[in-house]
Amino acid sequence: MEMFHVKPRWLFLKITCDDGTIGWGEPVVEGRAQTVEAAVKEIARYLIGQDPRDIEKHWQTIYRGSFYRNGPILTSALSGVEQALWDILGKHLNVPVWRLLGGKVRDRIRMYGWLSLEPTGDYIDLYAKTMQMIEQPHVLHAIRDNIILLRDKIDKRIDVALDFHGRCTPAMSRRIIHMIENVDIMFIEEPVLPGDVAALKQISSSTSIPIATGEQNIHYQDLSRYQLISSLKINIYSNENNLTVNH
Repeated sequence: MEMFHVKPRWLFLKITCDDGTIGWGEPVVEGRAQTVEAAVKEIARYLIGQDPRDIEKHWQTIYRGSFYRNGPILTSALSGVEQALWDILGKHLNVPVWRLLGGKVRDRIRMYGWLSLEPTGDYIDLYAKTMQMIEQPHVLHAIRDNIILLRDKIDKRIDVALDFHGRCTPAMSRRIIHMIENVDIMFIEEPVLPGDVAALKQISSSTSIPIATGEQNIHYQDLSRYQLISSLKINIYSNENNLTVNH
């Protein structure tokens, strides 16, 4: 088993079988690539010498056989390993992994990208102004104006979403969302800290803008807390890289 760090934050896993078959996975948590790498090395002690095709057996043994379960580090490490094992199985059977997992549901899906501070241009200048630290209420009007300007500058055929990263208080999030209620925003992600279900319910029921959450959930059981929020419009079911959430 080999691991490769790719800047700025990615980690890829390569598992090579005795017959030369190679499987690839992505066991990573943002900013914790080296920590996840250590967890993968611990898992490797069990996997070496095993039949890679017995994926469910290995998953159950690694996950349920340990005293400490779940958590972003251990689950992401296991997810990357599981991805690589599915890759190996698909190559062994000469079929794509998506076929093994039940086949496709649609022929195409929408993709989205994000604005970073690396490129140059008017959009990035606006983005930098908009995403400044919110410390005082008077900043809100400038934020609103920049969001409106950003939406106006981008082609109307391109949807715009906002990610709060859970960095606002519930009160501040409600004020910002109220001020941009009439702006054509596709959705707002993580308006409050993940897990603050009461605040999330209050916010999602007070706006017509769809609310997205769940990015930091690790296990499918984590999502049960959101079931009572009927006004939650979008749920992001992922911690970026895994198959493990489906168990």
